[in-house]
Amino acid sequence: MDVHMAARAVRLTMAALLLSCSAAAAEEWRSTSSLIGESRYGDDFQHYDYVKPDAPKGGTLNSVSSGTFDSFNPFIVRGTAAAGLNFFGGFLWDTLMQQSTDEPGTSHPLIAEAFTHPDDYSSATYRLNSKARWHDGEPISAEDVVWSFDVLKETSPNFNRYFSSVTEAKAISQREILFTFDQTGNRELPHIIGDLPVLPKHWWTGTDANGKTRDITRPTLEKPLGSGPYRIASFRPGSEIVWERVEDYWAADLPVNVGRYNFDRRKYIYIQDENAEWQAFTKGGLEDIRPENSSRRWSVEYDFPAFEEGDVVKREFPTESGEPMQAFVLNLRRPQFQDRKVRQALTVAFDFESMNRNLFYGQNTRTDSYFEGGELASSGLPQGKELEILEQYRDQLPPEMFTEEFKLPVYDSPQTERQHLRRAVKLFAEAGWVIKNGRMVNEETGKQFAFTILGRGPTDETISGAFIATLRKLGIDASLRIVDTSQYINRVRGFEFDVITGQFAQSASPGNEQREFWGSQAADVQGSRNLAGIKNPVVDALVERVIYAEDRDDLIAATRAIDRVLLWNFYVVPQWHRSELWLAYWNKFGLPEKQPAYVGVDIDSWWIDPEREAALAAKYRSQN
Repeated sequence: MDVHMAARAVRLTMAALLLSCSAAAAEEWRSTSSLIGESRYGDDFQHYDYVKPDAPKGGTLNSVSSGTFDSFNPFIVRGTAAAGLNFFGGFLWDTLMQQSTDEPGTSHPLIAEAFTHPDDYSSATYRLNSKARWHDGEPISAEDVVWSFDVLKETSPNFNRYFSSVTEAKAISQREILFTFDQTGNRELPHIIGDLPVLPKHWWTGTDANGKTRDITRPTLEKPLGSGPYRIASFRPGSEIVWERVEDYWAADLPVNVGRYNFDRRKYIYIQDENAEWQAFTKGGLEDIRPENSSRRWSVEYDFPAFEEGDVVKREFPTESGEPMQAFVLNLRRPQFQDRKVRQALTVAFDFESMNRNLFYGQNTRTDSYFEGGELASSGLPQGKELEILEQYRDQLPPEMFTEEFKLPVYDSPQTERQHLRRAVKLFAEAGWVIKNGRMVNEETGKQFAFTILGRGPTDETISGAFIATLRKLGIDASLRIVDTSQYINRVRGFEFDVITGQFAQSASPGNEQREFWGSQAADVQGSRNLAGIKNPVVDALVERVIYAEDRDDLIAATRAIDRVLLWNFYVVPQWHRSELWLAYWNKFGLPEKQPAYVGVDIDSWWIDPEREAALAAKYRSQN
């Protein structure tokens, strides 16, 4: 065989190998990403089961927001983003994949039509939908995706931690992007890449109407270019924003969007006062759908004329997604909360039962897990694989964790109240605080134990009042300070508080986000979700164990372990939850017969009945 024939043979062999490898790789492309088994929607996925595919479009959904806004950039710490924008882009920017509304740990195609990853989870490659477009008609490119990843990881503290293990995004073609990881074995990493909101590079790196180069690291009130189902139609800074449905939205016919985003316009009015917001709802016109959080209001205050005449409907929507840990968050950056005995004493002094009976009409349930309502919650004594995990850190953990079930105090009689308060006093004494002349003081300094709960409205007054009254029985100088919404947000971002009421919502498949909830590195980063300022090496190690869980059983055991460690360190004083969502709405809507059980309700699957809307408008316009 001569040299030319040999070379030709080599080229043919290499071509065959490349074709073979390409075919093998093509077989690995996945259109759905699931961390918990297989999605019930297969290759013939047309739309979510619960939606009405041919739901009519039209009308305006009126909503109310608290406080104010001064920015259309939701990705930075500075400024307050307008309603309709959020961490994942909101109405304006699509993500690579869309998290499912009716299945946990599952995402479906949006900007990306498919993804693939090697068996060791060391990288992930996403392939874009060729039809993906910005609102100006320009195609969404791999270059946009790479730029979005780079700039969000650099400028956004939240994304920096969320994608901390993703080292690089690289365009390998016009439609394919390779994301490289700094580790192997992290099953969640290929999945969470789908949460990346994609931003238009050509717009953000361009100039505004005044010829000034735009800066994504700063707040802006210039209407940004988007790709999502809505665009900003008009706004009044700080007081109103109106979104309009994009008629030629490129993704309108994708399965995740069929039967959804039915309102032509979504209008948000900002109201500073919670009571004024309630009064506005009862009269109609400003707020069409009201999520209700007040047990008292739900039980006794829906007696206004529109409700009694059937023009306003109350409805409870059950959920299966678990319940968030709602709690008084103790800021460990403050010296008075650094002793675990003190934090335990405050938990022991919280009388949930009296509050539930007297304030909440018996409708709340005590929360006793950070992963409430599912298989991830710890219970009883640790055993099996969970015990094996905790044994590695036994000498760094409270010894009672291995011998006692974690149980919150139950105030069911005057006798138990006295018992619990005596126990709280004893715990304070063990931490060096004693009662003298009716005041809880430090034995060494004589300084009274004191703290302020930061709140932003009447709900905080209700939640905090009874707790403060109990603490004063112990000689503790506890108080409540109410500030406006903008000041509250800024103070929480900067950890400028003693105690706040916080919520920590969890998914059925926890992973990288746990670093931001509890990780030591997040404790000093303003804007992080580590509100308590936890810096615990055992918690850090367990977070990594959760992230690198080998399978579902390992994940459950590791999550129960971290749940137990968080509970026994008393970083928060747990409050309560309900297993359903409460919504009240003006009877102008059509909605599917069922709503997604996982999230409880999907407002985007509702639509407006024009005849009902017109009748309500005529009736209440004449009355008002």
